Amino acid sequence: MYGVLMSKIQNIDELNKSELPASALLTAHGWKEVSAELLEQERGSMREAIVQPRLEKAIKALNPWISKENISKVVRQVVQVQAMNLIEANETLHTMLTYGLSVQQDIGDGQGAKGHTVRFFDFCDDGTSEVERNNEFIFCRQYAVQNNKGQMCIPDIVLLINGIPVSVIECKSPTVPTPIEKGILQLRRYQELDESFEGTGVPRLFETVQVVASICGTQAKYATVGTPPKFWGEWKKPWPVTLDDFRVELGHLPSAQDVLIRGIFSPANFMDLFRNFIVFEVEGGRSIKKLARYQQFIAVNKAVTRIRQNKDNPQDRGGVVWHTQGSGKSLTMVYMATKLRRLPEAENPTLVMVTDRKDLDRQLTDTFSNCGFPNPVRASRITHLAELLAEHSGKTILTTVQKFGGITKEATNSKNVFVMVDEAHRTQYKSLAAKMRRALPNACFLGFTGTPIDKKDRSTFSTFGPYIHTYTIKEAVDDGATVPIYYEGRMADMHVEGQTIDAIFERVFKDYDEEERDLIKSKFATEAAIAGAPKRIEQICLDLISHYESHIAPNGFKAQVVAVNRETAVLYYETLQKLGAPETALIMSINHNDPRRYRDAAVPKDKIDTVIEDQFKNDDHPLSMLIVCDMLLTGFDAPVEQVMYLDAPLKEHTLLQAIARVNRIKEGKNYGLIVDYWGISDNLQEALDKFNDEDVEYALLPLEDELPKLDARHQAVLAFFRDVKDKNDMEALLAVIEQEDVRAEFDMAFKKFSQSLDNVLPNPVGLNYTGSLKWLNDIRSAARNRFRDDTIDLTGCGEKVKAIIEQYVTSHGIKQLVQPVSIFSDKFEEHIEKLKSPEAKASEMEHAIRHEITVQLEENPAFFLSLKDRLEKLIEARRRQRIDAAEHLKQLQMLMNEVRSVSAQAEELGMNEDQFAIYKILQAGNDNRDDSSRELAVAIVEELHELAVVDWKNKDDVQREMRRKIKRLIRAAGRKEDMEPLTNEIITVAKARL
Repeated sequence: MYGVLMSKIQNIDELNKSELPASALLTAHGWKEVSAELLEQERGSMREAIVQPRLEKAIKALNPWISKENISKVVRQVVQVQAMNLIEANETLHTMLTYGLSVQQDIGDGQGAKGHTVRFFDFCDDGTSEVERNNEFIFCRQYAVQNNKGQMCIPDIVLLINGIPVSVIECKSPTVPTPIEKGILQLRRYQELDESFEGTGVPRLFETVQVVASICGTQAKYATVGTPPKFWGEWKKPWPVTLDDFRVELGHLPSAQDVLIRGIFSPANFMDLFRNFIVFEVEGGRSIKKLARYQQFIAVNKAVTRIRQNKDNPQDRGGVVWHTQGSGKSLTMVYMATKLRRLPEAENPTLVMVTDRKDLDRQLTDTFSNCGFPNPVRASRITHLAELLAEHSGKTILTTVQKFGGITKEATNSKNVFVMVDEAHRTQYKSLAAKMRRALPNACFLGFTGTPIDKKDRSTFSTFGPYIHTYTIKEAVDDGATVPIYYEGRMADMHVEGQTIDAIFERVFKDYDEEERDLIKSKFATEAAIAGAPKRIEQICLDLISHYESHIAPNGFKAQVVAVNRETAVLYYETLQKLGAPETALIMSINHNDPRRYRDAAVPKDKIDTVIEDQFKNDDHPLSMLIVCDMLLTGFDAPVEQVMYLDAPLKEHTLLQAIARVNRIKEGKNYGLIVDYWGISDNLQEALDKFNDEDVEYALLPLEDELPKLDARHQAVLAFFRDVKDKNDMEALLAVIEQEDVRAEFDMAFKKFSQSLDNVLPNPVGLNYTGSLKWLNDIRSAARNRFRDDTIDLTGCGEKVKAIIEQYVTSHGIKQLVQPVSIFSDKFEEHIEKLKSPEAKASEMEHAIRHEITVQLEENPAFFLSLKDRLEKLIEARRRQRIDAAEHLKQLQMLMNEVRSVSAQAEELGMNEDQFAIYKILQAGNDNRDDSSRELAVAIVEELHELAVVDWKNKDDVQREMRRKIKRLIRAAGRKEDMEPLTNEIITVAKARL
């Protein structure tokens, strides 16, 4: 049968190097393996993802008072959730499973029927590891679930708690190309996240799933339901154990797969993530499920541990969480609030979120609201804040720090008040820290910052306590949580910083006579005045437009321009408009007393949110640049922004916060860029010296740093062909990358090289590498055609590199490329004869055969899987030199003739190809002629043709009738024991052929 044949060619490396080690580690950490066969017997049908008997048992154990009727009612609400799509169903069920479900019941306490909350899990809020004893943790390998079209989806590992699927893990061999990406794609197909996957997956399985993972032994990435590939991440630490302790525990160096399984799937960690570290955030009108990254999980739990350990010493409970800008600090605060809200020791705490700006206060309020955090209240004024604090009734309060300045006495002396201060490093907090302490003398103060603490700044530590957790700029870049930020100084003769006012003045006003210059100089020779000189702004704008259009716009990204003051910001806007720059908007504060030109230029206050959210952040909107002077330098998150044109004297924390506007990740964005027109480089090192070196590593990388990386990546990709003497000998070049794993490594090296080249272009230095780019692309094109490898494409190459390649291919035609010829073509033999060596001929035949088998596998799986198995054995025999080149060619020719002979073999048996495909399934690998199978195949196809109406593949009633008639014929032929698997395989083939 099809399934049997598939198992024969299963990749053993996937099983031995990924699936079995993962299973062993899960078993070692509290999960019990249960066979697929046993769980299939317990499930009502293969369409059901939840194992209802186990869920019913768990509900009864956790809720001893519940009646059978209510158990059935509760289970039905979980199994038959009403929702428009997968994410909606997942969100509904996450709420239900974490908060419980209310049912009406008389439990015999004399109070009659009233509402009681049904628990599905014991989350063990006291922080113990009792979750393993109070819940059933099982996992199953090859857990098959049938979709609405009768197709089986069989993930490698499914984890279930109390009978509910909570995680799906896809295992891949580390020896195949891009294994993690393949696993991610498969999991996305199971969820039917793209239109092309519709009808091929089983989204029902994922309605209760919280974590999905793609692993391959050496690598591992995780996400949650609905996550785009770009946002899958690695779990880098096995907290609460250290990497060293974990190494001792394993007896070997932990792999990325080991760390992910230990860190995420240890039962206590998983239940914590499930309940406290998942949010559904509304963005652009749709709900997006977000799961914590490892640094967020560790930071929150370290804070909770510190709070628990110092419960009798309120002043020692606090501390500072430094997570670099762009790494999800606001969500960390949401997770912290969620965890504190459920912490028994906190006794229904009052949570106070403090920022120092109105816009940040609004943004943080929006984040809490959009994430569904219950009832956040924004303090509208000083008296309102005082009232909220005095009530002390478990509220979540959001306020600006300035409001504490108006509270002149103690608001509450309660110990269960937790104050989370955003941007805790800022100097103005020093003067207000005492007032916050006075208002809340026994509160726990937790400081959050996106920038490191100054070496000399002790006030932050004295106010909040020591570092609880740090996540540096370098760690964020290495994890892919942010992109690196490069720095480029331009137009040095226009710089303000680092030059004397006199020198710049002489440069800007050189066309004026001496008397005019003396008058101007006496009145206006200040940094701001020089910076705002119209002639200087015009020259910068010309350079800025050229730079943006050549470096940034081709890849579809946007820009921010930072001016020294409002007058200069307006001048930038007017000048860019006059010079025909891409669409630009000016965002700055204005009032009715400002000049008319200010009000004409700036976006009105009531339109700012629309311009930012609906236009600038929208990839498809033409608004390309925002001009600012102080707004949007902190707390502004726009992944589409890649470059900041800086013409202002930013320093220290302000500088680190501002440049982080360009570090957000986005598809195709490899780096952020700061283009300096002010001259901050002259005191950049002085600014960074205020911090510890390791804290600001990767803060600003000179653009020149990309050149050594470009050269190194260039050499790495050329090294594949170092031993090929004639670099024009395409056959010799292709022989180097014939093995699939080597070809994948080469393609990855090429894409890294092209990525660095795209970063550098159109800098003239990049032109030195375009010759290699074209030569390497010729090899890739030939490899794509010779090896029929569709994974070799321009995905991942920047638009500037793509333009070079496409122009080159167009201008040179396709004469230099090896074009694929089908083995069914009359010209295939002629094509083979043109190849010079036996090795080249064998390679072309081998990959042509493999391609045809792959193409036709779905339509006749039994026949072509047999041929595929023989092809692999033949290739292995040649690789081990068991046969010589001549015999290899002879065997390939025989195999190719068989591939071509499908129609002839069918005709010899008196069948057409549809009947022959069903016949081969019924034969189950038996090569001897079987007339009973032949007659059964003919009868089945006749029935199928009668039922195969228009669009039958999307009609469940037609498919049910087909299955009924197939089973009747199989039963009549005496094949009852094979009836279900045979029927499934026949329907699958029918969908491919009819």
